[in-house]
This record gives sequence, structure tokens and C-alpha cells, in this order.
Amino acid sequence: MKTSDEAEFRDYAGPRMATWRRTAFLLCRDWHLADDLVATVLDKLFRQWHRRDSIHSLDAYVGGMLARAVVDEHRRPWRREVPGDDLPAPDPPRHADATVERLTLDTYLAQLGPRRRAVLVLRFYCDLSVEETAEILGVSAGTVKSQTARGLETLRALAAPPTPTPVPTVRQA
Repeated sequence: MKTSDEAEFRDYAGPRMATWRRTAFLLCRDWHLADDLVATVLDKLFRQWHRRDSIHSLDAYVGGMLARAVVDEHRRPWRREVPGDDLPAPDPPRHADATVERLTLDTYLAQLGPRRRAVLVLRFYCDLSVEETAEILGVSAGTVKSQTARGLETLRALAAPPTPTPVPTVRQA
């Protein structure tokens, strides 16, 4: 690769690293795995950098690479191993933008199935169209629409304030 291409790759990838890491975390729910996935995608992107001019939307292309990397990672046989209880779970990194609302949304997203979570992350966090999301996930546009609707319905139900239970009144005679 030419030095100018390397500089152009760094200029493209550098500012987007935090966003890609956050997207990978939203897809896989593990900061360490998110870092590994971003590194894998960066390696593949670097090797394909000479094709960048033929790609319609490079950001959507990378988003698709991330989504496929998550799916591929979960298909690996070693992922089926169950970790022991002897190690404590790692704390997520502490960033200035880690607000209560974001943590709550992360908790809600974790309760969705992988397909619904992937659809919502790609549609609303990565700001992709229905067609782009369908192409990335290898499903129809109708599936993306229905998964989006059901996922948002689930998130609304989780975010709704609990309804108070009525207190029975005792009538005295």
C-alpha cells in the first residue's frame, strides 16, 4: 500500500474508532469483545482499502462488517464454552458520556434478542436506511421493518413507568 493510502486510511478510521467500538459493544454486549471485533474489522478494511472508491457508502460498509463480525464470532466453537465463576466480571470503561440514560438504554437493549438489537442499533445508532440494514443482515426490508417495530415496542414497554397497583378499600358498615 502506498504511503498516501495509509495516511488516507488513518484519516478515515481514526475519528470513527470510538463510534465503531460503541456500535460493536451495542451488538455484542462485551467491551473486550467489541475491541477485538473492531480490530478484526480494521484489519479487513485495511486489506480492502484499495477498493474504497467502488463502495457506495463506506460507513455503511463498515457497519455491515461489524454486524457480520459479531455473527461470525458467535458461531465459533470456543464461544460455546462457559466461563468459570472464579474471575470477576470486568467493569465497563468509565467515560464522560456514560450517563444514567445510556446505561438504562444498554440494559434495555440487552433484553432484546440479537436480531432485534442488531436492527435497532444499525437503524438508529448507525443511522442506516431500511434497505441498507436489510442488505447488511441478509434479510428482507419487511423483516427489518417488523423487527424495528417489535423492538421499539419492547423498549417502550421496558421504559414505561410501572403502573401502581390499586389498594383495595375496606368499606365499613
